Amino acid sequence: MSDDVTLTSDDLSLPGERPPPAPVPALVIAWSLEEPHRVGEAAHFPPRRAPRVLGRGGDAPDRVSFARQRPGLNTPTGPLLARRISRSQLHVHATGKKGLTVSNTGRCALLHNGQPTAREEAFAVSPGDTLELENQLLLICLMRAPLLPEPPGEATPSPSVFGGPDPLGLVGESPAAWALRERLAFVAGRQAHALVLGPSGAGKELLARALHGLSPRGGGAWVSRSAATFPETLIDAELFGNAKNFPNPGMPERPGLMGQASGGTLFLDEIGELPEALQARLLRVMDAGEYQRLGEARTRRADLRLVAATNRPPESLKHDLLARLKLRLTAPGLNERREDIPLLAAHLLRRIASDDPDVAARFFPDGDPTAWPRLAPALVRALLRHHYTTHVRELEGLLWTAMGGSRGDWIALVDELVEVSQESVDPMALAPETIQAALDRNEGSQTATYRELGLNSRHQLARLIKKYGLTVQREADL
Repeated sequence: MSDDVTLTSDDLSLPGERPPPAPVPALVIAWSLEEPHRVGEAAHFPPRRAPRVLGRGGDAPDRVSFARQRPGLNTPTGPLLARRISRSQLHVHATGKKGLTVSNTGRCALLHNGQPTAREEAFAVSPGDTLELENQLLLICLMRAPLLPEPPGEATPSPSVFGGPDPLGLVGESPAAWALRERLAFVAGRQAHALVLGPSGAGKELLARALHGLSPRGGGAWVSRSAATFPETLIDAELFGNAKNFPNPGMPERPGLMGQASGGTLFLDEIGELPEALQARLLRVMDAGEYQRLGEARTRRADLRLVAATNRPPESLKHDLLARLKLRLTAPGLNERREDIPLLAAHLLRRIASDDPDVAARFFPDGDPTAWPRLAPALVRALLRHHYTTHVRELEGLLWTAMGGSRGDWIALVDELVEVSQESVDPMALAPETIQAALDRNEGSQTATYRELGLNSRHQLARLIKKYGLTVQREADL
């Protein structure tokens, strides 16, 4: 029987125990001009509570309070300090169980999913939506439990700095990230062979390496290989090794992956690429540690733990191999942990900048690759709303594209990346006064205006300006 089962909320508590708190609408900080260290903090809005005020400073009961969520503990972080945010900037009220009503009463312009909003006019905000206090603060609306459950007895790896990587390299403060760490700690502490599941690019090898590092075998060998790279005629020799001069004269003796991994962990990525006959040959070494090198009659023994990975459904593996991969660990994709995307983007950029002084000098304050990178809020908003197919790998590619197309010292939402945002609108649905107001706010800059309005290009905006006879303040940007 698989360790992975589908649970409902009623299954998560024993008789006499209090069930975990249900998720409520929350706003999570995704970008901040003046307080980037607060990215990942959350404010919760339980239903049937009075409206609350989000703004700068203050500690009154009706003020929105942000906190850093860790399992079993919410650490309040004090009021917002951004100088351009009003003390009474937004009024926020939970409506029903899965949404918010928001109105802007402050001096800072408010964008909802990249679109400008009218002052003091209430509108609905749904999970997945973004709110931007223009060039000051970016928030994403999500459903989150007011308190993350405490982990069981297993030691769960924890980042020493909020938002940073933990000792095993995992980044994220979302409930999905903490549930992953909890499951990782459990699987690492067992001896049974394990299967890592998840979409391409979600970090399955990182999880497998973390399993090894946390396990009692962490001091032993770590041997990693993608099954998709085995030469078709040498798969047996690659896995089990071969005697000298076998199968061809002059062939050197090889221990094979089984011999190399003895005493530690063998990680086989893309195990679904192995032919079923080869999958069957793994069973004996998985059960008893016994295998034979090609060209040898004697049986050898390897004390190893097999950790396999696949982005295919587990049922695509040979049934008796799957039955021996008793423990399962699933890497969540970015679409399941959107609030971690800004933290992951910053981590990837820091890693790039640590090896590339030019990137550090251009996009990091004082050229310090450990600082928060200069990410434009429009780019962060687009990354939050993008649908990912290759996840962290795709995110890194988008960041490279943004850096390559940016002209200043901020990593911007360049033309090549406008389509990554899901907020493109029908240009004919925009009222002339909405377009004119955006042009005025951006001092006539068509580049800034088309991005704010969610249009696909400057040319699309230029056609609307001509159609409605709108006024552009700065001719140089036409």
